[in-house]
Amino acid sequence: MDFAFEHAQHDRAAHLRKDDAWRRGGGPDVKVLVIGGEHVATVGGRGLRWVTLEEAPQGDAIFLGTQGDQRYAAVMVDRVPAELDPASLRVIGPTIAPDEASLAVHAVGIARWHQTHTFCARCGHPTDVAKAGHVRVCPACGGHHFPRTDPAVIMLITDGDDRALLGRQPVWPEGRFSTLAGFVEPGEALDDAVRREVMEEVGIEVGEVRYASSQPWPFPSSLMLGFFGEALSTDIHVDHDEIAEARWFSRDEVTAMTASSDLLLPPNVSISRWLLQQWHQGAIHGTW
Repeated sequence: MDFAFEHAQHDRAAHLRKDDAWRRGGGPDVKVLVIGGEHVATVGGRGLRWVTLEEAPQGDAIFLGTQGDQRYAAVMVDRVPAELDPASLRVIGPTIAPDEASLAVHAVGIARWHQTHTFCARCGHPTDVAKAGHVRVCPACGGHHFPRTDPAVIMLITDGDDRALLGRQPVWPEGRFSTLAGFVEPGEALDDAVRREVMEEVGIEVGEVRYASSQPWPFPSSLMLGFFGEALSTDIHVDHDEIAEARWFSRDEVTAMTASSDLLLPPNVSISRWLLQQWHQGAIHGTW
């Protein structure tokens, strides 16, 4: 099973960002995606709608990169015009082709950053877009500000009986469970973040931690870093803040409860579901 936005499919071609070099040169016209927040222009709410630079509405541009000799960019607007059939990338991302998803997640991630970083963090002066949308520069103090990504760990913890630890957030419906997750704190190693988050949320001590895969999630600016972890304890004590309920599940329980809809797992597009699938298929059994 693949998950949404798993791998980059385009060359970001950073050398073309300087002096807007991406706008010039031969080859096909630049294809432009119109974006407003996490909403993108589509064709009937499905595939991405690409327009030319001349057809695009006024807005700051982001150069996304190339695929072959085709160049791609995005134009940021407050709201995607209704005639361009706007849709949330969060919704349509899993349904579009990987090459387009790669471009769209790049565009939306940077666009969301621009929305919240219009002023200089050093002096408060309005900043200007530079380097084809990948930098904001303060004309007052000269400060350079770059797009930020917030690292978050997401982990499937198993115990000595090869059961999986899943939790339910308070806002989720009864029966919906997922792997635990949390943001990495400043000065913290990733494996330490896994151990801390699990201890804080459910009171389980974690020993060995092993990296699995990652998933960019630009809603607004996360990078989900997936791990498998080995539990050193099994008594659950939920924090009743971020986690309302947690329990251990065997493979047979997951199979039976999902079949009867008593257990609702994360959608197929998420790295959380992929981690669960790896365990359920026995891909991590006996590796500790």
